[in-house]
Amino acid sequence: METVRVEHEGNSPRPRLGGSVAYLLLNLPIGVVGMSLLLALFSAGVGTVIVWAGLPILALALLLSRGAAKVERARIYAMLDTYIALPYRPLPEGTVAQRWKARVADGATWRDVAYFFLLFPIGVIEFCLTVTFWATSLSLLALPIYFRFLPGGAYHFPGYEVRWITVDSTLEALPWAALGVLAAALSVALTKALAATHARFARALLGPTRRSMRLAEAAEREDDLLGKALASGPEAREMGAGKPVTTW
Repeated sequence: METVRVEHEGNSPRPRLGGSVAYLLLNLPIGVVGMSLLLALFSAGVGTVIVWAGLPILALALLLSRGAAKVERARIYAMLDTYIALPYRPLPEGTVAQRWKARVADGATWRDVAYFFLLFPIGVIEFCLTVTFWATSLSLLALPIYFRFLPGGAYHFPGYEVRWITVDSTLEALPWAALGVLAAALSVALTKALAATHARFARALLGPTRRSMRLAEAAEREDDLLGKALASGPEAREMGAGKPVTTW
């Protein structure tokens, strides 16, 4: 039975191989859709904001980016075994305008937008590297099997017009298969490194900042101290009753 280790805030991501491959390949289509949609909404919103029609469009863009960021955190948790906490500030209990001002003033909202704009170029690089390394590794590994099914019953590199290398027997294909084993090991290391790097990048943009984490920890410690003080107050008063008080 395989034990899955989930990395929390502050820990180094160690994603699994299968989840890493799937995640890296999906980043390109998700990045294309995310950047295209947000770019269209922000362009339309900014272009028509002077007549107030752009405000609802911009509001929709912000809501979509925050909602998509929550889905992305769940995708990273499921595929890369990395937990990213919600970074948003609590919304005030006021009017709708006050709540929207809080969303716009929250830096986490704009980091969500930046993440999906950057996901497209990063996804292109990750997709190309993943496909190139794994296609090369698997083609070399399977060369002793499929070379006989190629035209002419032989494999020619770099092509049939220019034949620098010709493989037309199983014995000639075995060294290339051995090279494929090394290439596959390199592909595994590269895939995990890319996924771990992307998890750190996502944690930096989609997660809470170090300053907000320190403030939250300080507030939690204050709440704990206050709770202990309130819980021990009556007992301390009862134990101190009737004892002399010493002043210095």
